[in-house]
Amino acid sequence: MKKATATMKTTDSGDKNGGASPSQLIDARIEELKDWRGEVLARVRALIKQAEPEVVEEWKWRGVPVWERGGIICTGETYKSAVKLTFAKGASLEDPTGLFNSSLEGDTRRAIDFHEGDKIDEEALKALVRAAAALNRSARAAASRKKSSG
Repeated sequence: MKKATATMKTTDSGDKNGGASPSQLIDARIEELKDWRGEVLARVRALIKQAEPEVVEEWKWRGVPVWERGGIICTGETYKSAVKLTFAKGASLEDPTGLFNSSLEGDTRRAIDFHEGDKIDEEALKALVRAAAALNRSARAAASRKKSSG
């Protein structure tokens, strides 16, 4: 599957993002899509921000929106037939409503593929985002305790 790519300008300083912030680049990606994928990406982005108001938006790996809080919560990739939210530590998260429907075979990541016309279980998605952020914070706290006692 081919990913949609945002237009990025190269400045004289070599900055491939043209000085744009990650949030501005995500805005541009949403605008550029001009179809259901842009709507879905905008909606899941809003839900992530509602669930974790202190989330940090990043732009990594040549054009992938990333949401972080104490580590990566999830990425938002766009493909021709899907918007994929990949949770970095998804295999460690409870998923009582069965949102994860992709990348189920791995030991670490889990993903949700949204296709045209899919209804988003907003409350379940926000709960998953909150759980991912809490897992990141607990892992960091454990690492910090281990470091200070060793």
